[in-house]
Amino acid sequence: MASTSAIADLSPGWLDKAATVAKPGFNRWLVPPAALAIHLCIGMAYGFSVFWVPLGRVVAAATGAPKPIACPGDATTFGGKLAITGHALFATDCDWTQFDLGWMYTLFFVLLGSSAAIWGGWLERAGPRKAGLVSALCWCGGLVISAYGVYIHQLWLMWLGSGVIGGIGLGLGYISPVSTLVKWFPDRRGMATGMAIMGFGGGAMIGSPLANLLMANFKTPTAPGVWQTFLAMAAVYFVFMVGGALSYRVPPEGWQPSGWSPPTDKAHAMITHGNVALEDAHKTPQFWLIWIVLLMNVSAGIGVIGAAAPMLQETFGGALFGDKSVGFASFTDDHRKLAGAVAGGFVGLFSLFNIAGRFFWASLSDKIGRKATYFVFFILGILCYGSLTTLAGMSALGFFAAVICIIASMYGGGFATVPAYLADMFGARYVGAIHGRLLTAWSTAGILGPVLVNYLHDTRVAEKIPREHIYDTIFYALVALLVIGLVANALIRPVDSKWLIKEAPTGPAGPAAAATGDMSFGIDRGGFNLFALIAWSVVGIPIAWGVYMTVLNAAKIFH
Repeated sequence: MASTSAIADLSPGWLDKAATVAKPGFNRWLVPPAALAIHLCIGMAYGFSVFWVPLGRVVAAATGAPKPIACPGDATTFGGKLAITGHALFATDCDWTQFDLGWMYTLFFVLLGSSAAIWGGWLERAGPRKAGLVSALCWCGGLVISAYGVYIHQLWLMWLGSGVIGGIGLGLGYISPVSTLVKWFPDRRGMATGMAIMGFGGGAMIGSPLANLLMANFKTPTAPGVWQTFLAMAAVYFVFMVGGALSYRVPPEGWQPSGWSPPTDKAHAMITHGNVALEDAHKTPQFWLIWIVLLMNVSAGIGVIGAAAPMLQETFGGALFGDKSVGFASFTDDHRKLAGAVAGGFVGLFSLFNIAGRFFWASLSDKIGRKATYFVFFILGILCYGSLTTLAGMSALGFFAAVICIIASMYGGGFATVPAYLADMFGARYVGAIHGRLLTAWSTAGILGPVLVNYLHDTRVAEKIPREHIYDTIFYALVALLVIGLVANALIRPVDSKWLIKEAPTGPAGPAAAATGDMSFGIDRGGFNLFALIAWSVVGIPIAWGVYMTVLNAAKIFH
């Protein structure tokens, strides 16, 4: 906290929050592309697994060994994999395993949630421009440190660079656009947060094929080209993230679109007409009920999506490549390659639905309300998860995959809808900081979902359950999580007025604006104009390329 504040205090005045307040004539449609520029970059955290295989052969490639060179266990108090990881942290003569590298993925999301919770309050005081720049320095600086770690083959530098420092950048980069867009689009909160968080889901869709192209370009017979790829991506991401951060503007206090007033219909009855202070939000039952809602939705979703590729291979076996007579237990190396390629294509398809769901469901929540949207998530989710065992038993691969696509869309939709849910409950003023604290539910879900699925999976394998039935009990366990979330959502009520900040409406336009009822301050008269189109093209072209590459890879499953 102190170090981040120190950075803020040393920055020049044009970084201050006051300098980012929009002037009359500013177009709010310029803000979403700025948010996407940041989220599309940090979203590559989802795609880091593209580096695991090449990073697992660095020493072997350099020495000409046909297989990765395993690290010996060292003399520590730990045993098994932990001992091997301890040796791998500092060794230069052996290759890293997926277990070693996978800790970076864990660090990403633990640090994302914790840094968002710790520095969310600072973000609201300092403004999104400073937070965006700090995010760029941490995320891109972490990639540079990781590149050096790969160059000298030191795993601990990878963990420190991208895992810890980059994870802090993830947290600040994740919540700064959300906070800003909620304030700019009080009439379309769900759509606005859906646009930003869609970018986070789409980061891997762009970054993964880009990383593959760069590694192919930098690869040599003795090196996989990973450290050069890290440096190249850090440079590209830094340009985009700084551009996005410097483009941020915040609306004047009390701003609202011209001619718009807060809705009062039944679908929006949960909206609080006021603001709850950051230090009071977590004292309300609504905060913890929404925390449980997010925890259960994400735990169930990440449990299935995180295991999608092996789940498809174990459940359908040779049916994935047209030979139903071959079960997973009798796979040869050739079978594994075929099944892995098809399963990978399905995972790409699931990713598309994850991304599309972030925009679709969040936008729908503007029409039917946030609480109703989560009711759909849980009720439809219970039906979807509950049907997977039956569909697997019928070997209905197409229907099974379609249901997983729906689940993936609701997983992404849950992330995109929850910031608008918080703004409805607690007001928009401190929603960035409150959202940061709520993201501890994501960090918890990142442990709960995979641990539950992996524990049940390994237990059933040990019991020698046939592989095609391994996930039967797992699907029903995830249904139980959704039932808990459904109950928590049903208990949510509007925040008691005693928690609202007591204050008179203010704004830079002064008494004249209050007297006329015009709280737009002359902002956003132009709508979606030429400048907005250019800004959207800067982020839209990479998104279109990422969608094209994902569809191209997913289409292979039909051949």
